[in-house]
Amino acid sequence: VQLQASGGGLVQTGGSLRLSCAASGLTFSSYNMGWFRQAPGKEREFVAVSRSSSITYYADSVKGRFTISRDNAKGTVFLQMNGLKPGDTAVYYCAAQLRYSTNNVYSPSEYTYWGQGTQVTVSS
Repeated sequence: VQLQASGGGLVQTGGSLRLSCAASGLTFSSYNMGWFRQAPGKEREFVAVSRSSSITYYADSVKGRFTISRDNAKGTVFLQMNGLKPGDTAVYYCAAQLRYSTNNVYSPSEYTYWGQGTQVTVSS
């Protein structure tokens, strides 16, 4: 199984980025796909998860600004990030969790497969 994240970069406050995560080696439609982030000196934290195309959850800190979506045919999950703030600066990771294996979609420890991370830096 491989998860390949891309799309990070440097952006000014208020700007936008779109992250992508291409998955291979798994039955993509059977997995919850999540995004997490980790800032220097902090623990990895939940950002958003797609349980299906219509069932999504977000951290309160990004609700209304970030949108997660998925393309099951292409095995790819996206994170559209608008209204970026300096506090969003972190390495962003995508992760896969077999659906129905657990009810906990918020904890990093409940995810089996991880991408390599992509750096997002928001300047003030």
